[in-house]
Amino acid sequence: MRPWLILLLCSVVLPAFAAEPKLVSVARGLANPWAVAFLPDGRFLVTERAGRLRIVERDGRLGAPIAGLPAVDAGGQCGLLDVVLDPKFADNALVYWSYAEAGDGGNSTAVARGRLQGSRLVDVQVIFRQLPKVSSSLHCGSRLVFARDGRLFVVLGDRFSRKEDAQTLDNHLGKVVRIEADGTVPADNPFVATPGARPEIWSLGHRNMQGAALHPQTGELWASEHGPQGGDELNRVLSGRNYGWPLLTFGRNYGTGTRIGEEGPKPGFEQPLKVWLPLSVAPSGMAFLTSDRYPGWQGNLFVGTLRGETLLRLELEGSTVVKEERLLGKANSRIRDVRQGPDGFLYVLTDSADGQLLRLQP
Repeated sequence: MRPWLILLLCSVVLPAFAAEPKLVSVARGLANPWAVAFLPDGRFLVTERAGRLRIVERDGRLGAPIAGLPAVDAGGQCGLLDVVLDPKFADNALVYWSYAEAGDGGNSTAVARGRLQGSRLVDVQVIFRQLPKVSSSLHCGSRLVFARDGRLFVVLGDRFSRKEDAQTLDNHLGKVVRIEADGTVPADNPFVATPGARPEIWSLGHRNMQGAALHPQTGELWASEHGPQGGDELNRVLSGRNYGWPLLTFGRNYGTGTRIGEEGPKPGFEQPLKVWLPLSVAPSGMAFLTSDRYPGWQGNLFVGTLRGETLLRLELEGSTVVKEERLLGKANSRIRDVRQGPDGFLYVLTDSADGQLLRLQP
């Protein structure tokens, strides 16, 4: 065969055999890990749902639980949840975390912050408490996302038994809230001047949000939430908007499969950017890829799944999802969190009694 023909055939055929990315273990032995954050020195902060916050060394060794956290009400879907660093962590050493806090009437999702000093947190203060507290171990949420202006978004679940409250403004159930870094209320929040409304509310009509990330170009908050039986959603979460639950949903009642509300569209309610039907994938942590570590994937959105036990890659054109790819086949483990590290690689946490921190290797 002529040499030029061999080269031509290779240029056409070889890309089809490009190696699929694989998950490489960074650390193992984590008990139901929920979230990971990246320390400036290359170590990791990882939450475990039972109430432990650990430092994971660069070589994968697990540190002892960090001291100083307030009591965590762990059980069911609730416990120690998300963790993020202050955008000015290098100067102030502040760490923020969300967790289930017990109190009169049950529990609710709270947010606290403290300064990391060695293996303990000091100057700890609770800066937000979801109201009311509910006797439930379901739909605690939650994710924490700092906006470009330094305000903090907190996504919250409807607590399962109180879904109707997601449509009223006198509570924090089924809401996204927006607060200052110290917990005070921004003056430009959409319902600050609405009589009877909780002033922290940014948006309403949500069910059980498990993932959230800031869009790298627009600075808008995007979030994923679980539907009931089918109807998981990806939403662009805008100020003062109503996302429908439980009046508008593509999900169905468990077991019976009967309709819960309308599917829409309907004036006054936002339609999701994407819906997973007919089965739920149970979307969890999510991250936009801004690095060039994975050729052709820059700008894509990556979403972990619990029920689906896989990592989803969503190609976007603006705010339209044009393609979905399920990476890794079945990972055989629930993927709880997805983050882009400072090195540009994607990291995921698997949610099991022997959970792992993994890196997606190109």
